[in-house]
Amino acid sequence: MISKNPQGDQCLESQGPRPFVTRRVHRLDDGTLAVWSSRHHRKELPLPEALVDGAIRRACLRGWCSVGGFNWWIGLVFAVGSLLFILGSVLILWPSLVGTGAFKPAHVFFVGSLPFTLAACLQFYQAGNATDFPVKDSTPVQRKLFGCRLRELGWWSCLLQFIGTLLFNVSTYQALNPNLDWISEDIRTWVPNLIGSILFLLSGYMAFAETCHAYWRCLPRNLSWWAVLCNLAGCVGFLVSALLAVLVSAADPAIRLQVSTGFTLLGAIGFLLGSMLLMPESATEGEKHPSPDSLVEGSPDQLNDETVC
Repeated sequence: MISKNPQGDQCLESQGPRPFVTRRVHRLDDGTLAVWSSRHHRKELPLPEALVDGAIRRACLRGWCSVGGFNWWIGLVFAVGSLLFILGSVLILWPSLVGTGAFKPAHVFFVGSLPFTLAACLQFYQAGNATDFPVKDSTPVQRKLFGCRLRELGWWSCLLQFIGTLLFNVSTYQALNPNLDWISEDIRTWVPNLIGSILFLLSGYMAFAETCHAYWRCLPRNLSWWAVLCNLAGCVGFLVSALLAVLVSAADPAIRLQVSTGFTLLGAIGFLLGSMLLMPESATEGEKHPSPDSLVEGSPDQLNDETVC
């Protein structure tokens, strides 16, 4: 049914993968309509359906070269980490391309894990400081280092990703020790790598579901959808790599470890593409339709008591 909050606003419609709500349509107390989308409200971005024609094309043209705000820097830092993981994978798979001894892959992976953690920390900080909706006044929000918004799917996604990056820091740091036997390597390196990869996959799917406002949905004209889809594909690559990297003896077949590194490469490429799409996504501000009524599926009169909030 249509719900009403104490300020007089009505929630006319809600969507999202239950039990979470990731999109709501409100009728404000002055009669106007306002649409809330979890990801875009948190990142202070215009709604995809609110963009004028050609907005995505123009954002892609200027987004990668124009230094933007918080979201742009998050995308850049994620991209740096992804590039280092790509380099580390290439050093293992095709060492002759870079030169013998130029870089040690283990060092490259550890350094690459640090930008992942920084970017994930920035995203978690952003998610924890998202404002309520509708915004009632212009009072400055008291920022928190680690805010808690348990009812928001995006907050859980950012939290799991942040924890996953910390586990990757542990895994790649332990891999710097060349003197570990296979049992110690499994415990110190593979276990945190596997748990971190599982958390990454859960985080990636949560971000995807948050953007789709459903458990699964195809939105090929939505730039945010492509960003989270590439990110999710990268998470799958990292998890497959971790599953293949377990050592079961001191004489494990090298081909399986090579295939594991290949999936690390694919995962890093997926993350790189998703990270680079965050930059044009942040450049869509100023490309909005003027009227919020155009964002609602159906006219305000068609929204009735059958919509659930």
